[in-house]
Amino acid sequence: MNKPKLSVTDSIRELAEFWDTHDSTDFDDELVEITEPVFVRSSAIKVPLKAREAKAVEKLAKAKGVSPGELVRDWVLKNLPAPGAAKRTAKRGARSVP
Repeated sequence: MNKPKLSVTDSIRELAEFWDTHDSTDFDDELVEITEPVFVRSSAIKVPLKAREAKAVEKLAKAKGVSPGELVRDWVLKNLPAPGAAKRTAKRGARSVP
């Protein structure tokens, strides 16, 4: 009897069809246990906006061809200090702006 080959695809549908007709125990010698997290969720921050403010963000995002979330994230990243900059500022005794 020929041993089935483990599916190699990124298609969710193809993988679902494959595992509907196969058992993982058929591939014990090919599987490797992963101890690290496979999916790491990024953290989210809610930004309360008035309806007109949210509409303005949506309009700007649409004009730029990005989602509102991508636009806001870009704004935040452009205004964050460079890594290590906060430590250098603190060592000089400067106050950070809230």
